Amino acid sequence: MKSKNKFQENEKVTLKVTGETVTISKFSYVPNMKRYSYTIKENPQTFYFEEELAQLTT
Repeated sequence: MKSKNKFQENEKVTLKVTGETVTISKFSYVPNMKRYSYTIKENPQTFYFEEELAQLTT
């Protein structure tokens, strides 16, 4: 079964607000909000939603 989340563990992404490059440490689905949340290695006590992250452009 293919997951519907945008980002995978250990993937590098950009925080839209700061432009900082971060690494996804884990993700989980939040059923009552019907979307995924992501925890990053650089700040493990904070989580972000997909719309707050962007694919890393090369």
